[in-house]
Amino acid sequence: MPNTTGPSATSTNSSNDSTPPRSASRLGQILRNYRFPLLILTGVVIGAIIGLIFGEKATVIKPFGTLFINMMFTLVVPLVFFSISSAVAGMSSATRLGKILGSMLGIFAITGIIASIVMIAALWITKATEGVKVEMTQPEDVEEVGSIGDQLVSTFVVDDFSKILSAEHMLALIVFAVIVGIATSKIGAVGKPFAQFLRSGSEVFLKFTSIIMYYAPIGLGAYFAALIGELGAQLVGDYVRAFLVYYPVAIVYFVVAFTLYAFLAGGRRGIFAFWSNIIEPTAISLGTSSSVAAIPANLRAGKRIGVPRDIRETIIPIGATIHMEGSSLSAILKIAFLFAVFGRDFFTPGNILIGIAVALLAGMVMAGIPSGGFIGELMIITLYGFPAAALPIIQIIGTVIDPPATTVNAVGDQASSMMVARVLDGKDWMDKSDDDTTDESEGTLAEVASTEKS
Repeated sequence: MPNTTGPSATSTNSSNDSTPPRSASRLGQILRNYRFPLLILTGVVIGAIIGLIFGEKATVIKPFGTLFINMMFTLVVPLVFFSISSAVAGMSSATRLGKILGSMLGIFAITGIIASIVMIAALWITKATEGVKVEMTQPEDVEEVGSIGDQLVSTFVVDDFSKILSAEHMLALIVFAVIVGIATSKIGAVGKPFAQFLRSGSEVFLKFTSIIMYYAPIGLGAYFAALIGELGAQLVGDYVRAFLVYYPVAIVYFVVAFTLYAFLAGGRRGIFAFWSNIIEPTAISLGTSSSVAAIPANLRAGKRIGVPRDIRETIIPIGATIHMEGSSLSAILKIAFLFAVFGRDFFTPGNILIGIAVALLAGMVMAGIPSGGFIGELMIITLYGFPAAALPIIQIIGTVIDPPATTVNAVGDQASSMMVARVLDGKDWMDKSDDDTTDESEGTLAEVASTEKS
């Protein structure tokens, strides 16, 4: 069941029949329930203001933000391992896992295509890339990425166990966790103690997330101040066009598309549950430019929304690495921008279809960490035959639009998990009890604070 109210909501007004006190008490309850998300947003806004006022001088407080980011990245590897392996180990059959993965991939592809079409339509309507003139420079130290086969192997497996314990090899960690979960479920009663260990580990690191999040308003505020201070100098010349196109389109897609997806998943109730619980993942992904860093908050939000445990703990971590709606939006923008720079027409049926395919591929190879789109950018350049000098152009564009792109990526995983729940468990999936939704140990931070005060 979605958990969007505090633990004492039902008893606050039981002895008062007058409307004004009830309304006042209800408002107070709402403020208590959303106190921590509001504190996070306040920290972000204050940080942005500091960045705008002081510019690059604001980077002096960046270490306070880096402290939060590093804690989140330290947490994410064990959290992803325990969440996925325990979810898979607890599934009743391999058929359930297959259905989850199949539905997930289908929805990921559909939403990626929709995002690409939205950006194509926006560029065609606004004519934003017409007349673009950018001074090109040769890229410095273009790194070798190896063959496609080598890239696939290094993406899904590593040559040493220690490399699994790194956010840089997230897909390899996911594959490892899935196999551990399958092996645990296959050995029957002998594996039950280990399955319980995996489940306990998942709960421990979710609680760890709750503890770290108390520092989020300060950490994200400091990081935002540095981010705005650093990016301000880059929003000049023709690159401002990319900024002026991408940010409004990303915001519209964020609001309209995700509202539609939440409605398809759970009707009006799904919309309310989604928007009531998505503030924390939004703030973290926007401030850190990392889908991976938002995994803990996304898992917490999915639990409060009511997404079944096996679905959310499978889709959220995997989605952080291969589901990139925001990156599909940005890939189309980068392609159209390069076409304009080199005097080529992007808006032909053939180029548009190829662009959608490239956007999906680029989204799938982009890792859930900052600057993880380098291979995707090389793919765009090589497939369309652009010179190497085009690389700095799209790298600058990628830097400018990275925060909202990552936010769309991360929050889209939550919307997709809701739609998978709708596909697999029917229209009443929000009414079905989850095996851990009654556990109050992992409520919202606002609920934790409210309980502690009482």
